Amino acid sequence: MNLLKRLNINEYNRQQWLARVLTELPDGYRILDAGAGELKNRVYCNHLNYVSQDFCEFQGRGECNEGLQFNGWDTSRIDIVSDISDIPEPDASFDAILCSEVLEHIPEPTHALDEFARLLKPGGVLILTAPFSSNVHMSPYYFCTGFSKYWYEYHLVQRNFNITELVANGDWYTLLRQEIMRLGGVDRQGGIWVWPIGYAYALLGLLYFGLRGKYLREDIACFGWHVLAVKRTV
Repeated sequence: MNLLKRLNINEYNRQQWLARVLTELPDGYRILDAGAGELKNRVYCNHLNYVSQDFCEFQGRGECNEGLQFNGWDTSRIDIVSDISDIPEPDASFDAILCSEVLEHIPEPTHALDEFARLLKPGGVLILTAPFSSNVHMSPYYFCTGFSKYWYEYHLVQRNFNITELVANGDWYTLLRQEIMRLGGVDRQGGIWVWPIGYAYALLGLLYFGLRGKYLREDIACFGWHVLAVKRTV
């Protein structure tokens, strides 16, 4: 099994989905990677006219030592430095927009959807991922979570989009398994003396999930939803 899949099924599933959706876009499409950060998804866009955007204010650990952080964050290769809800590009100037794991870092995420609707051509493709459930990360730029399928169905339809794909990333059980696996490490980092028991508990959890089979409960919770939508032509 792929090592990334073993350690982080959330990221593995998301990157597999993004790789498929992005590589299927027609050659030469002008795509905006909104909130592109360190350009992680540019690798899937070599056949596209790729433009990146980010607000370029997050610098990594040091600004705020709360939640999950990165030691550094390099946004030096970003093309457009701006607020995501006020991007200096003309109306209908992109064939596709990608916004992956960004909405939770925006104080008013629906304002970003308004901007995407403005920037996309009629028939343009919107590619979204965001967490339904996530731990605090990249603070202080972390504002919300809980992006359910109903959130997308409501807000995208309101903005003249047709949803063509809406796929759950994992389910309640895979989410629970991930958090159990983190228990020993989080306790160890916090200096809690019982951290070895946390690792033992994680192993017991892996045994449980291995025995229980593939029964899914994405109706309760999941890591997040993968969304593909098309801007209506009329």
